[in-house]
Amino acid sequence: MFWYDHDPSGWGWFAMSAGMIVFWALLIALGVLLFRALARTDHTGATTGTPYSRPEELLAERFARGEIDEDEYHRRLTVLRGRTGDRTRLDKS
Repeated sequence: MFWYDHDPSGWGWFAMSAGMIVFWALLIALGVLLFRALARTDHTGATTGTPYSRPEELLAERFARGEIDEDEYHRRLTVLRGRTGDRTRLDKS
């Protein structure tokens, strides 16, 4: 009675082709997103080392970029570390 010859014709081929392309695109996108999520390093978490290492790292980065000179670097590092033995040098500024 209803003989369809089990053969997709016309739009059937297009739908299968488009479906396969969409399937593989989604599978690849999922793989890439999963890889990026697992390979990401989280810089917002806890720091390693002393709890005061982050301000010192920022100060060292500013010194490395040339934003501050050596005297100012040492002066601010002394203040960050809490050493107040060199009062005369700190009062100059």
